Amino acid sequence: MTYLVNENCIKCKYTDCVEVCPVDCFYEGANMLVIHPDECIDCGVCEPECPVEAIKPDTEPGMERWFDLNRDYSEKWPNITAKKDSPKDADDYKDTKNKFDKHFSSEPGEGD
Repeated sequence: MTYLVNENCIKCKYTDCVEVCPVDCFYEGANMLVIHPDECIDCGVCEPECPVEAIKPDTEPGMERWFDLNRDYSEKWPNITAKKDSPKDADDYKDTKNKFDKHFSSEPGEGD
């Protein structure tokens, strides 16, 4: 099992999760984070830190589609290990549905 980030993170990108990760397995895109599945040690400390419930174990129904996205982009985007301010409009997107189709960006973030 590993933890993965789903589309709830898109346009919200709260980074509370990266600060508690003991193995620094988060990577930053322009408008979301991902977890490298091979680096995650399945400790689960990040999951309760996410205010939009974007982090789930890969064993939960519906998370299969996020495995490849997390793996692919964690190998392209820079590592992030410290909390940053979330986007100013993050709260406006908390309850938005189908964020991947509408707002996903493959562009990298800044990282640390």
